[in-house]
Amino acid sequence: MTTTAHHPARKGTTRVPMDSLRRTALVVGVLFVITYITSIAAKFAFYPPFLDDANYIVGSGSETGVLWGAFAEMILIVANIGTAVWLYPVVKRQHSGLALGFVTARVMESVFIAVGVLSVLTIVTLRQDFSAGETDSGSLAMVGHGLVALQEWTFNLGPGFVVGIGNGLILGYLMYKSGLVPRRMAMLGLVGGPLICLSGVAVMLGVIDAGSAPQLIATIPEFFWELSFGIYLIVKGFKPSPITEGMNP
Repeated sequence: MTTTAHHPARKGTTRVPMDSLRRTALVVGVLFVITYITSIAAKFAFYPPFLDDANYIVGSGSETGVLWGAFAEMILIVANIGTAVWLYPVVKRQHSGLALGFVTARVMESVFIAVGVLSVLTIVTLRQDFSAGETDSGSLAMVGHGLVALQEWTFNLGPGFVVGIGNGLILGYLMYKSGLVPRRMAMLGLVGGPLICLSGVAVMLGVIDAGSAPQLIATIPEFFWELSFGIYLIVKGFKPSPITEGMNP
């Protein structure tokens, strides 16, 4: 008689398929972390050579680092829009208008970032195509100053203002009302969003300087809100909520 061997231990190793809601939370969390890595890398690791040197456009040396910064911000744009696209089917069940507003704010932030990337690439192109011997270095330096100023203002108005509306107020409110993440965590967005907007307006009106201590302090709640949001979704996913009932197959 032939007997069939059974291996009950193997049943415990069978992988349970990930449901669609958990997959959405994981993707959104990963994308939020990517936005952190790319934005910080561009601003503080790759861009300082031209942000800190007023005459960078007429200087010498490699542009490789600056170009990597531009590439990082292109990835940032993709991740920004990705967070909105993946979250929209979930948060629209809480409030369709605000969900659309979050998508719009994320896109507008990406537009500002894209304009900044274009200014960076233009600086690099002019630096490569013209040298001090081929054109008036003073005129070229003036153009370079203008492009750097444009790049800085795209940061002040995009990540420095629009983020407060989209990621702070709108996303914070949607998460607070839906209970998809701990409400105390979502409160960081509701507090940090207005602070980001106020500090951005203060910079625009010349009340404080960009990158000054008051502006940095104002970004702290938003910083921890977005970071904790991304990590929470990766580790735990969405909390059970009435708005997600029936979403999984």
